[in-house]
Formats: sequence, C-alpha cells, structure tokens
Amino acid sequence: MAADENNKKQVLKEDLLDEELVKDKQTQELIDEMLKENNYLKTEIQKLKDELQETIGNSQIKEDIPETKMKFTSLENPENESQFLNISCSFQVSSPIPYELHKGEALITFEEEEVAQNVIRMGKHHVQIKDIDVKVMAKPVPLKPGVRFQIHVEVSKVKISVTDIPGALPENQMRDKLELSFCKSRYGGGEVECVEYNKQAGSAVITFVESGVADKILKNKDYPLYINQDCHRVAVSPYMETHLKKFQVFSGISKRTVLLTGMEDLDMMDEENVEDLVGIHFQREKNGGGEVDTIKCSLHQPYIVYFQE
Repeated sequence: MAADENNKKQVLKEDLLDEELVKDKQTQELIDEMLKENNYLKTEIQKLKDELQETIGNSQIKEDIPETKMKFTSLENPENESQFLNISCSFQVSSPIPYELHKGEALITFEEEEVAQNVIRMGKHHVQIKDIDVKVMAKPVPLKPGVRFQIHVEVSKVKISVTDIPGALPENQMRDKLELSFCKSRYGGGEVECVEYNKQAGSAVITFVESGVADKILKNKDYPLYINQDCHRVAVSPYMETHLKKFQVFSGISKRTVLLTGMEDLDMMDEENVEDLVGIHFQREKNGGGEVDTIKCSLHQPYIVYFQE
C-alpha cells in the first residue's frame, strides 16, 4: 500500500511538472509573440517617422521662378500715397509634383479626360508588342500633394540697403555718420528721414525724405563713407520687401494621365519602340482609347517625371 501511495505521489508530481513545463512553454511563446509584435511596431513607427521627415523636407521650396513676359501698368487708383513710392510685382507659383516611374511601368497622357477615365475603367488591356501579348493594367496615377503660393515684391523708391559697413564706431555714432554721409548732395544724396542700422550685420536701411534720391545713389554700386578721414566704400542696393501670400497645399489626381503596369518582361526591348506600339494600341477607339498626347515607358531604369497643375 505504501508503495502504491508513493507511485501515485510520483505520478502526481510528474503531472505537475509537465503542467508547469507546458505553462512555461506557453508563457515563453507568448513573450516571443509580444517581442515580435513589439519589433514590428517599432519598424512601422520608424517608417512613419521617415515618411514624416521626407514630407517636411519636401515642403521646403527651392524653386527658381521661370522667366516669363511681364506687363507693367500704372496704378490709377492707389489706396494710399505710399503706393506711389514703390514698384510692385507679384508672381503666382505652383510647384511641379514629382512622381517616380518604376521599371515595367508607363505613363500615357490622353488629350481628352473622358478617354483616360474610360481606359482606367476597363482595367486590363492586351497590348501586342511585336510577337508578345502583354497584359497591362491601367490605373490612376497616385500623386503626392503639391503647393501653390503668391510672391509679392515691392521695390522702394525712397529706401536703399547699405552693406559692408565697418564696425569702427559705436552704434549711435555710426547711425549719425551714415545720416550725415548720405545727406551730401555732391555724392547724389539728399535729406535723410531715418536710418535703421544693424551693427552686428554691418548693414543699414536708409530712408530719404524725397523720392528720386535713391535712384541717383543706386546708379553706382557703392558709396563713399568717411570715418576719421578714411574713406570706406560701402555697397548700396535697392531695398526690397518680399511677402509670401496665399500659401496652399493641394492634392488630386491626374485626369488625363494613366499609369500602365505589367511590362516587366520587356526590359530587353527598346523603350522608344515600345512607346510607339503602346501609343498605337491606345489611339484606337476599338481598344477604348483616343488621341494620345504623350507617353513615357520605363523598361531599363526608373525615371522621375513631373506633373504640373
């Protein structure tokens, strides 16, 4: 009886050990799963941070304003007299939207929006490229947001900017010296209304009482400034104020351009020939197409293309 009792205790003990092992295993699996999920979330958070950083970086506008013909007109009904003292101009700027065209893809732009939308609605298309029946998928082009804004520039007729001012005198004395110097008519100067001096930057803005004085001074790129009988040539330039207005972020889709995918197997062919054949296919009404404006294929390397508003 004692032996049976001992055997039962041993079996019970082993069962308890097995149960604890199972629990430990389940706990470890749960921990492993949580660690795996945690690592996945960390990766996703980093991706979102990278995307946010890229968005912030792309929001910095560094675009040259394109050359364009401008027409200047007189202001017949100014709001106030100060508008007579400035030359004003404004520019409407819309940033081009970059899009990365990957290998095996093409962008085709139709002359009519209706044709492009019909091609997208059809979805799958069979395009004959020489002896190959290529199945391509037509999709809308996923565009990133763009920006538009206005730049207003005013060039003052009574103010000038002065730079390269030596820091030889205290601030108050230099301000007085600038006023006295730019009052001298023999150098083209005139009565000064005020002087805004920045000692740290070595620059100043001089405002004259009468218009026309600034134009006389600006005929030369520098101006004599006498300090303790030493002549310093300070640089003079027009005073301009630039204002950024009506900054807007816009997003949308291209209504006339269609993304074609599924041409990865054509990487050994000439891109221009493929573009011609794809264009011929989508110009035919029986294929749901119409008049094609432009087309660009990417068979060998990715391209960056730009969309304009």
